[in-house]
Amino acid sequence: MDPHLLKKLNVERNARRAALLLTDLGDGRDRLLAPGDEVAGALGEAIERSFRSGKSMSVEVDGRSYFLNVHLPPARLVIIGAVHISQALVPMARIAGFDLKVIDPRTAFATPERFDGVELLAEWPEDVLAQSPLDSFTALAAVTHDPKIDDYALQAALEAGCFYVGALGSRKTHAKRVERLRERGLSEEDIGRIASPIGLDIGAANPEEIAVAVLAQIIAALRQRPMVSA
Repeated sequence: MDPHLLKKLNVERNARRAALLLTDLGDGRDRLLAPGDEVAGALGEAIERSFRSGKSMSVEVDGRSYFLNVHLPPARLVIIGAVHISQALVPMARIAGFDLKVIDPRTAFATPERFDGVELLAEWPEDVLAQSPLDSFTALAAVTHDPKIDDYALQAALEAGCFYVGALGSRKTHAKRVERLRERGLSEEDIGRIASPIGLDIGAANPEEIAVAVLAQIIAALRQRPMVSA
């Protein structure tokens, strides 16, 4: 592999940006691609599939063989609120392969006994996210029902281009949230990206079922996200 390309690939990986190394198996030439880079025809379709699935693959197009070596950052889920839904969501998301972080400044909720084996931060989201910024391979679920905790995190997630942003609450609650976010200077387009009520509409009736609905919606957002450079 070209050392220059390897250096560029490592830069992208260290910055938590997706990259794909395209190798022509006939002549050995390599090319580094980002999501959204234009490649025509069947090869472009294969590249898009690889970016969406996170799976490297060999393909044959117009009599030429290629290897698509895709590198995606580990998908992260940041949960704002150490509540009952979060207790159910954490083990499910761990099984699904997500890196996890739970943030809640309320020390009565954010206890190791309730969240064993997960990164748990009993701090305000603005303090945590200043040190560990969100990015386009992060999902954020805000479930405290407390604007003082949720609103900053939602704004940060929208501004960072998180692939999923969800918030717990009824439509009436969300309407008030929309007004607050407008006052924070967010656009209608950005605010419209928030999934609220959070989770797929499966008639969930308890924290465990809501967690299933939320995780399913997050996975759908991850696998169906637009292929734009990020």
